[in-house]
Amino acid sequence: MQDIYKNMVAGTAAQKKRLAILIDPDKPAHLPQILAAVKGLHIGYFFVGGSLVSVPHIADVVAKIKQATDIPVVIFPGSPAQITPNADGILLLSLISGRNAELLIGSHVVAAPMLKQSGLEILPTGYMLIDGGKPTTVSYISNTQPIPANKPEIAACTAMAGEMLGLKIIYLDAGSGAQNHVSVAMIEAVRQQVSLPIIVGGGITSPAIAQELYRAGADILVVGNVLEKSPELLQQFSDVLKAFL
Repeated sequence: MQDIYKNMVAGTAAQKKRLAILIDPDKPAHLPQILAAVKGLHIGYFFVGGSLVSVPHIADVVAKIKQATDIPVVIFPGSPAQITPNADGILLLSLISGRNAELLIGSHVVAAPMLKQSGLEILPTGYMLIDGGKPTTVSYISNTQPIPANKPEIAACTAMAGEMLGLKIIYLDAGSGAQNHVSVAMIEAVRQQVSLPIIVGGGITSPAIAQELYRAGADILVVGNVLEKSPELLQQFSDVLKAFL
């Protein structure tokens, strides 16, 4: 079994960055192009999941990725139904930026027996939804308000609380298809206050943005929507990453 968390921690300690590709199982048409494009590139992880996902699709997508590459596959779940044991790990998301009890602990109680039997590496993650400039599927489905984009101090305190609660990863997400990415100021504020690996996603539409966010303190960047339209951008994202390896 791949030790995904150990890899993340080692990367954070050495300031070596990672790139994760987010695959939405309900939009699998672009997957063959993505799998062809990743060969020979510096890709750390595949994240698989979404807020609206059909259960049979997620197992099929994970299987296709595992057949084509040895890159670790991590489930990015939208519900307890999105657990498939053929992945390598799962981000066990606790939505610490919101006040929806189901997404803080309720869904986790339902999922716990399945996770115990799955053999997946469990990655306890403090998930923080950040205002990306427009409503997203995540904010609608989760019934929570995102942290305002101009309030880095709130994000920093929320991340600190997550670390004190024993969570092992902090995930700042502007949401799929966000108009704006998480700001440099917010990432810097969180980085100053926590020692955990920091994942950042949503609205990362160009390699230039990726470079800024890596420099601000993000350890792992997640790209998804932009690759559905332009899978050839993966080479450019990988080229940016080389400077941080």
